[in-house]
Amino acid sequence: MAENILEKAETQVAASIHRLSRASSAMADAIDESVGVIKHAVKRSGDVAEELLDDAAQRVKRHPVETMAATFGLGLVAGVFIGWMITRK
Repeated sequence: MAENILEKAETQVAASIHRLSRASSAMADAIDESVGVIKHAVKRSGDVAEELLDDAAQRVKRHPVETMAATFGLGLVAGVFIGWMITRK
């Protein structure tokens, strides 16, 4: 009887170890896949940012007066907003 219980326990332990091994392998595969996806997203984001900067540089070269006026206007709005926030306290 004791041998039967030990055999069942041994079988259950072996099955648990096997399931744990499969689960850890699946987890490692998921992590590897996630790292690949993240690397791709970072590379794509860098490419998009570079394209955006190139487009902005071209726009500044084509329309320098409009760019300076827009920059001045945004600076003025930001300054007024910051001044308003400081005096509000």
